[in-house]
Order: sequence, then C-alpha cells, then structure tokens
Amino acid sequence: MNNALPPRFDITRPEIERVVAAFYATIREHPGLGPVFAVHVTDWPAHEAKVADFWANSILHERSYDGSPMAAHIKAGNVKPGMFSTWLDLFDATLQRELEPRKAAAWSALAHRIGRSLRAGVVERETLPGGVPKLL
Repeated sequence: MNNALPPRFDITRPEIERVVAAFYATIREHPGLGPVFAVHVTDWPAHEAKVADFWANSILHERSYDGSPMAAHIKAGNVKPGMFSTWLDLFDATLQRELEPRKAAAWSALAHRIGRSLRAGVVERETLPGGVPKLL
C-alpha cells in the first residue's frame, strides 16, 4: 500500500529545479543579498540541488532533503531581519516569471509561511513575546 502524501499543489520536480536555478541567478546579481550568499556558497550547483531537494520535500513530499534550514541560517551569522522581505520579493518575482499564476501563488504562499518561521527563528530568537530581551 502506498502511503505517500499527494503534492501540496500541482507542480513538477523540473519546475522546482528551474525556479531554484533562476532564483539563485538573481540572488548572485543582487547587490545586497549576493555578497551574503557568496560568503557561504562556494558550489552553486550543489547549493541549488540541496534547495531544490528542500522544496521537493516541502511541496512533493519527497524524502530527498537532509538538513535544517533553521540551523543553517542561524549558523550563517550574517542574516539580518530585512533580508527576509527582500528574499521573498525576489522569490515572488522569480515565481511569477517562471510559473503560471496559480502555481506561482500557491508556492508563494508556502514560501511566505516558511519565511515567517525562519525569520522568527533566525533573527528574532533573542527576544521573548512582546520584544522583551532574554536574560542570559
């Protein structure tokens, strides 16, 4: 019996790989985010493959991704609050260029949910609810 979950929405693995490649081509050229990524990514094809695996896991319920985006972004040490909105704006623009509107909107909604979670875990983890700093 097949217990695989259906995809979250109608998209294919080749579409995921195309979007990821187009997105990181944009990132590499971005004056603000390009240098942030360049500090950490030395092998772009491997990075893009890992990110494509992440999205395939999130969208298609594949089991190809092995990693923790939260831990990776915390470890980076140079991720700042405003970067998430810029990242999402660039990602949305890529989705709109690469996919039909229905697919772009579905993936965008998922990316925004994940982005809010990452932002909270990466750059807002030092405060408690209400903005009260944690005491060490």
